[in-house]
Amino acid sequence: MAAIKIKLEKKELEIKKGASGLDILKDNPHDGAIAMKLDGKLVDLTTTLDKSAAIEFVTSKDDEGKEVIKHSAAHIMAQAIKKLYPEAEPTIGPAIDTGFYYDFDNLKIQQEDLPKIEKEMKKIIHDKLPFTRKVVPLKEALEMFKNKYKKEIIKELTDKDVSTYKQGDFVDLCRGPHVPHTGYVKAIKLTKLAGAYWRGDSNNVMLTRVYGVAFASKDELNEYVKLLEEAEKRDHKKIGKQMDLFSFHEEAAGVPFFHPKGSIIYNELLNFIRDEYFKRDYGEVVTPTILKNTMWKQSGHWDHYREDMYFTKIDKQDYGLKPMNCPAAILIYKNSTKSYRQLPLRYADCGFIHRNELSGVLNGLFRVRRFIQDDCHHFVTPDQMGEEIKELIDFVKYVYKDVFDFEFHVELSTKPDKAMGDDKLWEQAEGALGLAMKEVKLPFTINPGDGAFYGPKLDFHIKDALGRSWQCGTIQVDFQMPERFDLNYEGPDGTKHRPVIIHRTIIGSVERFMGVLLEHTAGRLPLWLSPVQVRIMPIADRHLDYAKGVLEELKKQGVRVDMDDRTETIGKKVRDAQLHKVPIMLTLGDKELEAKTLAARTLDGKLKFGIKTADFVNAVKQNIEEKKVSVSF
Repeated sequence: MAAIKIKLEKKELEIKKGASGLDILKDNPHDGAIAMKLDGKLVDLTTTLDKSAAIEFVTSKDDEGKEVIKHSAAHIMAQAIKKLYPEAEPTIGPAIDTGFYYDFDNLKIQQEDLPKIEKEMKKIIHDKLPFTRKVVPLKEALEMFKNKYKKEIIKELTDKDVSTYKQGDFVDLCRGPHVPHTGYVKAIKLTKLAGAYWRGDSNNVMLTRVYGVAFASKDELNEYVKLLEEAEKRDHKKIGKQMDLFSFHEEAAGVPFFHPKGSIIYNELLNFIRDEYFKRDYGEVVTPTILKNTMWKQSGHWDHYREDMYFTKIDKQDYGLKPMNCPAAILIYKNSTKSYRQLPLRYADCGFIHRNELSGVLNGLFRVRRFIQDDCHHFVTPDQMGEEIKELIDFVKYVYKDVFDFEFHVELSTKPDKAMGDDKLWEQAEGALGLAMKEVKLPFTINPGDGAFYGPKLDFHIKDALGRSWQCGTIQVDFQMPERFDLNYEGPDGTKHRPVIIHRTIIGSVERFMGVLLEHTAGRLPLWLSPVQVRIMPIADRHLDYAKGVLEELKKQGVRVDMDDRTETIGKKVRDAQLHKVPIMLTLGDKELEAKTLAARTLDGKLKFGIKTADFVNAVKQNIEEKKVSVSF
């Protein structure tokens, strides 16, 4: 058989024409390889080579390799379910960040049934069934699949041929790639059930969605289970109830009710960002919650975002609750003629916005129907755009790293399929964002097709204590709305010019950011954010008068303080304070009364005795003013 040359890890090799990736591995072992890239394209290891190419092996430790493992597990789960429940109709089953899922019609199961499905999956894994790819003509694929959902997908394909995969007696539509055989998926766990509409459209049938996770080793699964257990302890909904921060009620589904202590955290976050606005020359505006539909049509939200909005009628005219603040900021800008000397103009808007989220995706503070964003619209000249973006990136870095000590990464999200406006303007906007990131020397990755319908964006993802990623901040460059609303400013040449709008949030949804913080800190918030910053615990009744004096002094200095004067043991009082995540506990007994000092204990177990009240107050106030992550005095 003829030979061909391949490039593998900077080496040039000669192999037989028609050899597969598995054949190459026999003479060139690569630990953990489960797929490969053929001239940059991810393919199965069983793919054969008929011409010279560059080869790169992908392992289960690579992000792409993890996707292959998860996707293969979705097929294994579908095979297991079809065997146990022959009437079930598989629809789609992708890999996702947290694992994989598969949606089924005509599948009536409960959470208690998942172990039975897992058991069947493990049999399939044990049998090491090969994943075999077969490409068939479109007509043959329609005859092959009797399932109406698969037929619908096939009819939408523009390719003449259809890619299928088979393992055992199970065949599915799939582009792949997959692991060579089912045995490569070493560890699986099914996690939960949910309802999901076909194609995400509430007008379609409700399907049963089965979620799971998959790994290339049992150790990875064990680590994941530990992570789940820790995440369960940190669940912000549990912490919120334990600390009496917020609640949810059917009378306003999807909208949190913040209790007094929760409202303190909420308002402190807003006060923090507002203080930064003052330092950075922002103007805060207050705009209506509801606007006529003519505005939403002009902005593009009607065409691109209507399904996520709420509408009503007033005086027989159609209105929409705002899902975003952009049109309102634009109306303020248009209220008077602007000169280039006034730009950049920065309008911050902390008003409530509403989004019509499906009930199935509501999740505590993470996904709600009404929330506040630290939203801002920057109106700039094209020449100012680059510097403004760089200043915003610096603002984001300050908030995430300096104040909250979050690690973060950045994605440049480019033009989506459903977008409005001229391609050249999109290219200009994407170029401006990319150049700014390079000039501030921050690494970033490209997230193709995930921009907003009106412009590309930088998405900032923070990483929490459990290693989970949360997209909060965004910087979006918009050439489209200035065109649609005919915005202009008078330039130095005395003629009208078109401004650029930069949309941005840093905290993002205050509700969501608060939920992330609660889980990241396990409720142990920094002192400046804590609803109760200090709790005073007199040991006996004879210490009450001294304790009340300290209480009044701290209140006078603006410290959020309370007192536990119950006739309980000091151990019980400390445990209760710890349960409510109070950062500093003051125990006052005979020694403290006699010396007129304080004994302080922090939530993380640090103890200090003999502190003078004035020194303690100064240390606490400094800690709050500097927004320190951990308590020190």
